[in-house]
Amino acid sequence: MAKGRILLLEDDRLLAQTIEELLGSDGYAVTWVMDGAEAAEAAYDGGFDLYIFDINVPEIDGFDLLESLRGADDRTPTIFISALVDLASIAKGFSLGADDYLKKPFFPEELLIRVNSKMAAASRGIVCGALSYDPASGEVRRDGELLALGEVQLRLFDLFMHNPGRILDKEALFACMEQPSSNALRVAVNKLKQTTGLQIRNVRGVGYALETC
Repeated sequence: MAKGRILLLEDDRLLAQTIEELLGSDGYAVTWVMDGAEAAEAAYDGGFDLYIFDINVPEIDGFDLLESLRGADDRTPTIFISALVDLASIAKGFSLGADDYLKKPFFPEELLIRVNSKMAAASRGIVCGALSYDPASGEVRRDGELLALGEVQLRLFDLFMHNPGRILDKEALFACMEQPSSNALRVAVNKLKQTTGLQIRNVRGVGYALETC
């Protein structure tokens, strides 16, 4: 299993390929897109643990993209990589909800260090009501008691816990299953609700959403 899923928005092909290879060799699954519209579509599908966005890209720039994602209650950690090095741009990036800002040119290894730091911080544990979840070990506890979740349930649980309050479409949820179908997904989600007590609602014709913890 990959260390985490990363969405990379970068229109410089050579730089993007370098980053993709470096992160991939360290165990990350990287989805690379070259314009903001593609990034928005990929982000909508959900399931990413980290965003890495360039700012000056075609269609939708990185600033507007992150602003729209944060407005949709997407709290996925985000690192900006940009040739914009003035303080106003850096301040704007953080004000829109970025977690880090790396100025170009940079050593790709420096980006890897920052990615590992963000992922380590995110993996320390997630709490949702009486539930606690350690993504690193896959342990799920309810009121301190360890719960036994099957592999598919654990994948679904991980996806929901990383996207509270967000509607996840069926395609994103199907990726957690070995033999995906609408009926199998409905059964798996209902079983997950019974086991964990999570409040997961069916958004008819679209997918499912975990009510905010």
